[in-house]
Amino acid sequence: MEKQQKTIVAILFVILVAVIGLWGLDLSQGYSMVSQLTNDPQGHIGNEINTMGTIKNGTLQVSPGVITFLLVDVEDHVSEIEVEYTGDLPASFAEGQGISLTGTMVSAQKIEAHQIIMGCPSKYTQ
Repeated sequence: MEKQQKTIVAILFVILVAVIGLWGLDLSQGYSMVSQLTNDPQGHIGNEINTMGTIKNGTLQVSPGVITFLLVDVEDHVSEIEVEYTGDLPASFAEGQGISLTGTMVSAQKIEAHQIIMGCPSKYTQ
């Protein structure tokens, strides 16, 4: 096989591996802000969403099997949505903490989360 043919085969192989590797990856699902979810709820109800925000002080309720709280938008600090989470309580989970979550928006005012990831505390805050 000539050098040019070998190069073409190698490039096609790399492209094939990249396509197979990215086949099941959903690249369209980014993070929506809480304000986007509350301003256009009909576009999100029934869909799985990713969002981030801060747990509003005074709203965290932990009971057996379920955790509920209000999530506040990190940009406008006004928009908020109720979150119901039925998984294990993440380490350092507390009011005022930043989180990101994945779940289903079940109504204009509520997300049923199935994954919560705690934000890292900033080393610059006092």
